[in-house]
Amino acid sequence: MKIVVSDCDHDSLDVEEKVLARDGLSFELFQCRTEDDTVARCKGAVIILNQYAPMTRKVIAALKPELRQIVRYGVGVNNIDLAAATEFGVQVCNVPDYSIDEVSDQALTMMMALARKLVPMNAATHAGAWDYQQSIPVFRLSERTVGVIGLGRIGRRFAEKAHALGCTVIGYDPVFAPAADDFVAARSLDEVLRTADIVSVHCPLTDGTRHLIDAAALAKMKRTALLINVSRGGIVDEEALAAALGTGRIAAAALDVAEVEPLPAASPLRGLANCLLTPHMGWYSAEAGLELKRKVAEEAARMARGEPVRYPVNTVS
Repeated sequence: MKIVVSDCDHDSLDVEEKVLARDGLSFELFQCRTEDDTVARCKGAVIILNQYAPMTRKVIAALKPELRQIVRYGVGVNNIDLAAATEFGVQVCNVPDYSIDEVSDQALTMMMALARKLVPMNAATHAGAWDYQQSIPVFRLSERTVGVIGLGRIGRRFAEKAHALGCTVIGYDPVFAPAADDFVAARSLDEVLRTADIVSVHCPLTDGTRHLIDAAALAKMKRTALLINVSRGGIVDEEALAAALGTGRIAAAALDVAEVEPLPAASPLRGLANCLLTPHMGWYSAEAGLELKRKVAEEAARMARGEPVRYPVNTVS
């Protein structure tokens, strides 16, 4: 059975080798970047472990009939044409539960950094100032209302952590209703935007959520509001956000993701003192990286053994 890693930026694939070897399986590693390269190198593969290489309709169609499974390194599957995969009977899998604490910690850290104005005060102090008044106003975090958009695994964990700090937590999700022990009160999207002091985005990127946070949404938020996005870049309209930050429509934002990654040099978000930027690092810890690799390989092994997969993204017959 031919198994390939279409592309991977990890230092080592020892974890995958060890897991697959238990079933007498091995794989080939490529670094595919284009559709044509992916088709040429992955031809004949039954299972593909995929990070960023394009799994488009063209690619999937060209790799049938052999291709049976694509396992994505991560939660999002935006580089995979799910409709085409389903049409051609290709099982798509992800790993939705490997970095819940890491991503929620990233959002929590960003929230606290913005609330305490740590980034501008660090810059001012390094520049020679020693003046707390440059931070005014700073508000007591435990008296703030935190709005969570998206109440999946990560959103609920972030809500729990914000609640532990004493924050009032409200949330919106069109699918998941918060349970009694989720520490979050369900509200409409409009109410979250209008009443929250801090808005944290944790929903997946879909056709329905693309540019969910646009100029109209930003106009509903408080002028003192903070926006955090650790989910997917396309959910926030970056042009609208840059304008809102530049005019003081909202106070500050922190983004771990971008519509185009790496963030283009010409992005209007670069250079804004009230915009904290990190390079899509929220998922990572040493432990989470190893867990991701293990679970990707285990999902491939289940398919190879003819067992039901654990993390199906689509339904195939």
